[in-house]
Amino acid sequence: MVQPRLVNDVFGDPGLLLDFSFGKRALLFDLGDLTSLSTREILRVQHVFVSHMHMDHFIGFDHLLRLFLHRDAALTIFGPLGIIDAVQAKLRAYTWNLLDETSPDFMIRAVEWNAGNAVKQQSFKSRWRFAPGIPSDLPISSHILYDEPDFHVEAARLDHGIPSLAFAFQERLRVNVHKADLERCGLPLGPWLTEAKRLVRGRADPQTAIAIDGERQVILSDLLASGALVTAPGMRVVYATDFAFTPANVNKIASLARNADYLFIESVFLEQDMLLAESKRHLTARQAGQIAAAAKAARRIPMHFSPRYLGREAELQAEFETAARGE
Repeated sequence: MVQPRLVNDVFGDPGLLLDFSFGKRALLFDLGDLTSLSTREILRVQHVFVSHMHMDHFIGFDHLLRLFLHRDAALTIFGPLGIIDAVQAKLRAYTWNLLDETSPDFMIRAVEWNAGNAVKQQSFKSRWRFAPGIPSDLPISSHILYDEPDFHVEAARLDHGIPSLAFAFQERLRVNVHKADLERCGLPLGPWLTEAKRLVRGRADPQTAIAIDGERQVILSDLLASGALVTAPGMRVVYATDFAFTPANVNKIASLARNADYLFIESVFLEQDMLLAESKRHLTARQAGQIAAAAKAARRIPMHFSPRYLGREAELQAEFETAARGE
């Protein structure tokens, strides 16, 4: 359903893009430097999840705003307590005298979570020159910040000297396309597969007809029987960065990432610089590997290496992998 990849290399600003394979959308985790992403990729983003508002996690807001500004679109930005004020401060930094009720209908919805059972949200519309709308509170359960039929995103609040959020994307049911079987049936790749997957995840009537194009259609049960669509347990992708190596933080991440398909985790310092890591409330590569081992994630991807180790990436990778193997 999604293809997760880091926005930048391991020494760049942390960030994760989850691109939906057959849908015109994507999710973005953190708003650091976004210049490595194409305009097309960024404009697929509908929801952004910000861990905290340090510069390397939020400076990309302006780039995002510039691309979306003159389009009819809605963008939702989730974050910790203070994200609403941060978004408003960014918007107030610019002069909007050229915007009015005839402008494209672009809206930003900022949603902040204080680790309780509710979120606060506030909207900012370009047609209002980004004047803040009336704030409202919405109840949530089980730390799930965003929920829709195909997937949800949950969060854990960590200690980085300030609150920093880790996120888990959880797919309801994974539906994979087998291209060879699709071709054998004479069926093309295309947007119709998104609807087919949605029907499978929603346990629709097997006799439901799916339109392929203006002339052709296929019955859901026939599609499944052909092997062109195969179901599996839903994918889980976890993104965890900027937190101290404390028992509470370790337990939260190990639980959030338990048996995850992907764990993207910060590995900022080498173990020999552990005291520096402690002072900065970051992890060493060894500590990150130990958390990955405890979580038993299938794929473990270290990230957010300190630039002090440029040219020494292999040392950080080796330290992480050794610990992740339990050695």
